[in-house]
Amino acid sequence: MPSSLDALNHWVDAVARLTTPDAIHWCDGSEEENAMLAARMRDSGDFIALNPETHPGCHLHRSSPSDVARVEHLTFICTRDPEDAGPNNHWMAPDEAHAKMDALFAGCMRGRTLYVIPYCMGPIGAPNARCGVEITDSPYVVANMRLMTRMGAAALARIEREGHFVKGLHSTGELDPDRRFIMHFPEELAIQSYGSGYGGNALLGKKCHALRIGSWQARQEGWLAEHMLIVGIENPQGETHYVAAAFPSACGKTNLAMLIPPERYRRAGWKVWTVGDDICWMTPGPDGRLWAINPEAGYFGVAPGTGKGTNPNALAMLDRDTIFTNVGVTADGQPWWEGLDDGTPAKDWQGRDFDPANGPAAHANARFTVSAKQCPSWSPRAEDPQGVPISAIVFGGRRPSLVPLVIEARDWTHGVLVGAAMGSETTAAATGAVGVLRRDSMAMKPFCGYNFADYFTHWLSFDKAGAKLPKIFHVNWFRKGADGRFTWPGFGENLRVLEWIVGRCAGTRSARETPIGLLPRAADLDVEGLDLAASDLAMLLDVDLAGWQDELAGIGEYLETFGPRLPAALRREQQRVAAALDEETRPRARAATG
Repeated sequence: MPSSLDALNHWVDAVARLTTPDAIHWCDGSEEENAMLAARMRDSGDFIALNPETHPGCHLHRSSPSDVARVEHLTFICTRDPEDAGPNNHWMAPDEAHAKMDALFAGCMRGRTLYVIPYCMGPIGAPNARCGVEITDSPYVVANMRLMTRMGAAALARIEREGHFVKGLHSTGELDPDRRFIMHFPEELAIQSYGSGYGGNALLGKKCHALRIGSWQARQEGWLAEHMLIVGIENPQGETHYVAAAFPSACGKTNLAMLIPPERYRRAGWKVWTVGDDICWMTPGPDGRLWAINPEAGYFGVAPGTGKGTNPNALAMLDRDTIFTNVGVTADGQPWWEGLDDGTPAKDWQGRDFDPANGPAAHANARFTVSAKQCPSWSPRAEDPQGVPISAIVFGGRRPSLVPLVIEARDWTHGVLVGAAMGSETTAAATGAVGVLRRDSMAMKPFCGYNFADYFTHWLSFDKAGAKLPKIFHVNWFRKGADGRFTWPGFGENLRVLEWIVGRCAGTRSARETPIGLLPRAADLDVEGLDLAASDLAMLLDVDLAGWQDELAGIGEYLETFGPRLPAALRREQQRVAAALDEETRPRARAATG
């Protein structure tokens, strides 16, 4: 009787014939294997051992200066029908993509070892976990995948039981930017990546599988694969509400996932539990609620800006068994990046003697890879096969004006509109232009593996008889006053907003109705001890009707870019909110002219 691993063995054989490696190594995820690979990389220079007294088990990896970030313009969704990929993705025909990639992969592993990495996204025993196998010629990828996924023998056993898996093929190639592509074949549940060793391009379990292929699987199977953190908020009564939250980059996502309550809240008994910092898979449960797992087992976080003042929980987990990529190093071999309070860099991320004239010591996208269990706020529920029940879904962006501190959507359809319309405004330092709004629906623009219009339809489909869906909110920590400074203090003080959110979910907090949703009154938020003027709080909770009329018009124009596949219900909801704003402004206009 054929083994259920026959398909895997045949695929590995076919890849080996194409790539012609010198050896094949099946990864088991063991400590012994990890130690062997680390030693091999130290010998080759791919790993640099850091100070064993201050950072035992920690290594530094320096990547090619031309290979330091995701390459969205070289990332493709390869579906038979280009409309299935949608205007939110770069598309290439599958036959063309396979031909291009086969030519790149031909003979590319000559002189190298081919590593076979069986992995599981999600707890091994979770019904909603999904398995994959990544073939790579990079031991750095193996070491990172061991931290980021449930990798090795247990995953292989699950693949053998289930008989199916996502196929990922990766080679660093020559690290030539002109020979670099990341191809996704959702109809084949396959990924191919060539020419990059950077995490988002090379750790195929992460964005490629967990979001691009995962979102396609989720639509086929009736669940959601989202670019969201998962955090548990425990109140003094011992009740924990779990919140899933989506933010574009530079909006405090990891800080929120590992939030430390303000001292007064800690004394009262509030606790925050980290289930995940980046990706959330949500499935309707028998009780009608959405239950979420974190498909990842580790964090691949941005190092610069992580410090005692911004994210002490993140900093506390990085003193052992961590892989650092493209950070600086002190004279005594400790990792260093901008945002740390201690130490002085001796070498920069390229290995040069540190000179401020060459730029920062750490690359702006320098990373750390670490097991999630090392986080002080890690929740044991992260390994619960059933997952955690989601009380609230929170969207957020960086909006210096207009958008209030927090808004509750009136219902699920309105919440989908709120998520679809979310975005952040750019700054001059980042783009050369101030106030340019970039829409990033559900923070999934770079990661949704199919047409956004179909994605919105899928979201709307969860509102059905018997569903007990989470409430949906939008937050904005980044509103600025006339002085150009952030008005809300942010960081741990964001728990004050989360307190209102979970209170709304529990039915214990009040709100006022506005055309754009439900907002707290000033008295509904606990601001005791904050240096926040009453006028500033009023500004944070104000609804600028004229400004929102323009905003809704812009949202309507954005939605129309998705063409005839856009669900009519979403268009009607945008029109409903726009009409409510118009209705609200008419009496004021009459009063002003009377």
